[in-house]
Amino acid sequence: MSYSGVFPCSENQFKAGASKTDATPIADMENFSVSFDDGVEEWTPYDAEGWRRALKTAKAVTISASGKRNIGDTGNDFIAEKAFKNGRNAEAYFEWTFPDGASVVFENAVINVTALGADDATAVGPLEFEVMSNGKPTYTPAA
Repeated sequence: MSYSGVFPCSENQFKAGASKTDATPIADMENFSVSFDDGVEEWTPYDAEGWRRALKTAKAVTISASGKRNIGDTGNDFIAEKAFKNGRNAEAYFEWTFPDGASVVFENAVINVTALGADDATAVGPLEFEVMSNGKPTYTPAA
């Protein structure tokens, strides 16, 4: 796909499921953010004349998403059910496709549900969650 220029964030797409073949979009998500947590080791050797050296030695990714709880939507239901799971049962296949067609796949992402259906009486029930990398994801550049 040939792609250039700015884009609306809504062109990012997400899928989740027990496996790639089960993965479906998650309805009614409104917002997401991505944070990278890099482990960097630093040291100051004598031969560097006081200048610090550094090497990135670890990496993790967390995607935080928020939207509305949509009962009956396969992807939304799948994520919501993770609120009551622990251990390996809280893991899932998660795929993020970028506007240019590149994608990143988390085979065993940890799904951490942080809000589920509770708010003011006149509000629409929320669904908020984090997708935390669990090992190295697979990044595929745009074709």
